[in-house]
Amino acid sequence: MSIDRMYEELYQKLHKIMPEAEIRLKAELAVQINQLKKERNAVILGHNYMEPALFHSIPDFKGDSLELARKAAETDKDIIVFCGVRFMAETAKILSPEKTVLLPAEKAGCSLAESITAEDIRLLREKFPGVPVVTYVNTYAEVKAESDVCCTSGNAKAVVESLNSDTVIFLPDEYLAGNVARETGKHIIFPTKMKGWPDVKLDPDLDYQIIGWHGKCEVHELFTVEDIENARKLYPDVVVLAHPECSPEVTARADFAGSTSAMIKYVEQHDAPHYLLLTECSMGDNIMAAHPEKEMLRLCTHRCPHMAEITLEDTLQSLKLTRYVIEVPEDIRKRAEKAVRRMIELF
Repeated sequence: MSIDRMYEELYQKLHKIMPEAEIRLKAELAVQINQLKKERNAVILGHNYMEPALFHSIPDFKGDSLELARKAAETDKDIIVFCGVRFMAETAKILSPEKTVLLPAEKAGCSLAESITAEDIRLLREKFPGVPVVTYVNTYAEVKAESDVCCTSGNAKAVVESLNSDTVIFLPDEYLAGNVARETGKHIIFPTKMKGWPDVKLDPDLDYQIIGWHGKCEVHELFTVEDIENARKLYPDVVVLAHPECSPEVTARADFAGSTSAMIKYVEQHDAPHYLLLTECSMGDNIMAAHPEKEMLRLCTHRCPHMAEITLEDTLQSLKLTRYVIEVPEDIRKRAEKAVRRMIELF
């Protein structure tokens, strides 16, 4: 595709979001990247949170964590460029160890993934012997390696129910665990919040069906019930969609709660006067670019600084220089793969 053609396509989608001069610059970068990925036999995976100019120009596949994990497992390309954050690129490497996996940023971390370690899980297993461990896919490889099965925000409830276990350890997102508990009717405890942890002695008569952790997403934890109430005062007909990493109080007050892909499908399949997405703001931009007839309200004071590290400029340099290669030690990779593939096979 020529630069002029790319510019025209991006302009049609993004002219209400970005200045014209910036669209021209982004179009030039996108054309270079698309040409280079052909030359290098690469595939580009783009998460729903990517900036609009990147999201609408270079990914071969777009979606949420589960969708992109599947594409990583199926690709026949030599190089996988993951436009997302580090734990996503690690998941691609776990599933495709023979491929070169690139992350277009030196760190692109995640507050939630960094809230728990492999040692934390080993300690929980000691405290609760025989209890299966469900780990959110938003974790690093060494944590997945200590788990029985992974889940996403979209299938967390189904994964928990598939285990047919009276008790599960669900890590590390406190709010996602709380939402699963609310949906399943299970009682949840957070032993790490008990006084004296980890040396605390647990009451044998304590009722626990879900054992949670204290990790949170630094973006989703900021959304409040007050945000929803304020939006409804200004726009009584607004439809509020919340990500399950929001607190149970917030998801209970929303009209719909689901994964990023589920939220996108909801907007596409419904005809509401206004929508408010309680998640990373770039996704609202991406939906509006693809569906200009949809009226998206904004709460863009809450942005993910880690997703913002992935840019067209750095994606070009990563692919050109084979920069920021993701590696996962083989012993960790093999154990983590079992948990990830079990998730994919179930759903």
